[in-house]
Amino acid sequence: MSKRDYYEVLGVSKDASKDEIKKAFRKLAKSYHPDVNKDPGAPEKFKEVQEAYESLSDDQKRAHYDQFGHTDPNQGFGGFGGGGGDFGGFGFEDIFSQFFGGGGGGRRRDPNAPRAGADLQYTMTIQFEEAAFGLEKEIEIPTEESCGTCHGSGAKPGTSKETCKNCGGSGQTTVEQNTPFGRMVNRTTCSYCQGTGQTIKDKCSTCNGAGRVKTRKKINVKVPAGIDDGQQIRLSGQGEPGKNGGPAGDLYIVFHVREHEFYERDGNDLYCELPLTFAQAALGDEVEVPTLYGKVKTKIPAGTQTGTRLRLKGKGMKDVRGYGQGDQHIIVKVVTPTKLSSRQKELLQEFYDIGKEQKDEKHDSFFAKLKRAVKNFSE
Repeated sequence: MSKRDYYEVLGVSKDASKDEIKKAFRKLAKSYHPDVNKDPGAPEKFKEVQEAYESLSDDQKRAHYDQFGHTDPNQGFGGFGGGGGDFGGFGFEDIFSQFFGGGGGGRRRDPNAPRAGADLQYTMTIQFEEAAFGLEKEIEIPTEESCGTCHGSGAKPGTSKETCKNCGGSGQTTVEQNTPFGRMVNRTTCSYCQGTGQTIKDKCSTCNGAGRVKTRKKINVKVPAGIDDGQQIRLSGQGEPGKNGGPAGDLYIVFHVREHEFYERDGNDLYCELPLTFAQAALGDEVEVPTLYGKVKTKIPAGTQTGTRLRLKGKGMKDVRGYGQGDQHIIVKVVTPTKLSSRQKELLQEFYDIGKEQKDEKHDSFFAKLKRAVKNFSE
């Protein structure tokens, strides 16, 4: 199945800015995250969104994608001359593989050569405050390790591997066949030993000849302060162990940060609402505002309106790379009381009457000016 266009996956245009791409990713990641969305298709959609973001958030990867799409420009051609003949579904590499055994002049991958282990991915869910200050957390992941019974050989203790009788230890079998191009020699990987040149007669009862056993490994993870939802860190060498002496793979920790009931995050800045009474907003006041670092006293100017923004510098999230710290933005919300005492109603009615008189004076003044203007125009 062909991959969907990355811009389509994130729901943004091809000229979208980095901020637009990031906001689209954060919204979709929260929607499809397996910890939040229990729909069977959510994990695949989450992976698709994450893959699209990783490609489009990096300038170099995005430029490469815009030019070549999902196609790797370094991969082999699908046929001679890009369509200069129909070979029944065989590509250029398939034909070489059939006639010469593996393409590129008969070279094959040595199954006994050192191979790096596979990379692993782990999703860690943390609280908002933990993301703000960082933490150390122990996790447990499934992995494989060398079998302790056979020490990785796969053979029963006291026995050893034998030379493959089918290929004579070469790891390849040779078949000659007639083709339209003449008599060709086809070399393929031996199906008996999977190209290793060795077979196991008596398999280890613990690992059944695999040389490895499944286990669980505990790892201590240091979560940096300022980590954001959807970001990841790489732990080098903590993935699957390598084969034949190859290096271990890496472990990627992908973070899901739970939402906060009071704060909303945008980059390293935090936003929150501050409810004020009508009197506080009209007369001004000094109030205590909660921050991640404790309460801070803030002056409210007289005549403050709903929607006014106040900034607390340096009270936002720390930058995950260590470059400074964001701010906390306070959005004022004037709250209208729903229950009033008799005295409060009396005072508000008096306030309303005074305001109405001032309004009437301005109203009369306005119409007087309008009347003079009309009179002057008619003359």
